[in-house]
Amino acid sequence: MRESHIQDVRMRGFKSRADVQDVTEFLQKTTLPLPSEEVLLRDAYGRVLDQDVVAEVNVPGFRRSAMDGYAVRGEDTFGASQYDPVGLRVVGESFPGRPFQGVSLKENEAVKIMTGAPLPEGCNAVVPAEVCELDNGAVRVSDSVPPLKNLGEIGEDVSIGDLVLKVGRKLRAQDVGVLASVGAKLVRCVSRPRVQLVITGDELLPAGAQPRDSFIVDSNSIVLSSLVERDGGQVQPFEILPDRAEVIRTELESGDADVVLVSGGSSVGQEDHAPVLVAELGRLDYHGIAMRPSSPTGIGRLSRGGREAWVFLLPGNPVSCLSAYEFFAGPTIRALGGRNRAWPHRKLTAPLRKKISSQVGRVDYVRVALEDGLVVPIATSGASILSSTVRAAGCVLVPRDDEGMAEGEEVTVILYDDELVDQNQ
Repeated sequence: MRESHIQDVRMRGFKSRADVQDVTEFLQKTTLPLPSEEVLLRDAYGRVLDQDVVAEVNVPGFRRSAMDGYAVRGEDTFGASQYDPVGLRVVGESFPGRPFQGVSLKENEAVKIMTGAPLPEGCNAVVPAEVCELDNGAVRVSDSVPPLKNLGEIGEDVSIGDLVLKVGRKLRAQDVGVLASVGAKLVRCVSRPRVQLVITGDELLPAGAQPRDSFIVDSNSIVLSSLVERDGGQVQPFEILPDRAEVIRTELESGDADVVLVSGGSSVGQEDHAPVLVAELGRLDYHGIAMRPSSPTGIGRLSRGGREAWVFLLPGNPVSCLSAYEFFAGPTIRALGGRNRAWPHRKLTAPLRKKISSQVGRVDYVRVALEDGLVVPIATSGASILSSTVRAAGCVLVPRDDEGMAEGEEVTVILYDDELVDQNQ
């Protein structure tokens, strides 16, 4: 276990900064999925299975029609044609949920049947309605059907003993549908990470307020709540806290969350209390990371009520906060919930219109736009300019060993949107 960095960097600055890759590897090795819990099927979408699901029933559990028409004995239709149709006596009907009431079909008999309805005993095929003509209690069939045509067999979809879904599966809409079809009521899933937001700042107004005087509206809580929801976590109720050490200490000591996200108060300013408090109350594994923006990011752990919680000290500047979350907090929350640590973004490769300058020894998170198939760096380095991420299509990461990227170089863009959008909208 790493020792806490208890050094107070307020008004002194960082003597050194940790490497992004080292921090990432540390989190990857140290983070384990949370225990499992049983979840109602209706709440299982998006959750991660913590056990294999094996079918205990056949789906369907009965032979059924694959189309609207007439259930018949296939051999009774042999030789039927448009010019010489075969006549069969209609002896009943079969609808989904309302099967044929007779005992068994006899030679030269038929049952009107709808798609999905149970096949009557004695039938082995279904004649499509398109080649049938009802005539005074009989049906005239103008095309033959072989046995086993146009019907679904027992267990055609799922059979008893089939492995329906494997452990570790993030449940999609169709996955939940299959679970319903095999009669699942409760599903064992990895618990959702509980996330505590600690938003600090004497200058902050709550989201929904109007900016006034020297106050600004808190946007980080909205961004973080949205990202946590995306990553499968659940944000607990919170309030904006003043920049007072005793208030922040009380907040850090309380709660039962699996992850604590501290927004603001993490750098080297006089009122940046959070790093020292985390070091005193638990472990401060890292503080100061070689990246731009987000270099004041801190990572630590707290033990509360016998449970260990990860703590991420995220810079107050909005772009830095977003960047630090994506690099460190997001992958951890996803891993705790049993999901893949990888960034959940689509990527594309395209050439740079303008060069990107960087500095060897740090990772740069560069906001970029897409114009006419080219990648264009957004002309701002301000970590407080959240609107730059709105104008951007995504970001480009410059590795620590590179001095930048040249004009015309093919680069990988991590896209903010699931679909490409017109940046002029």
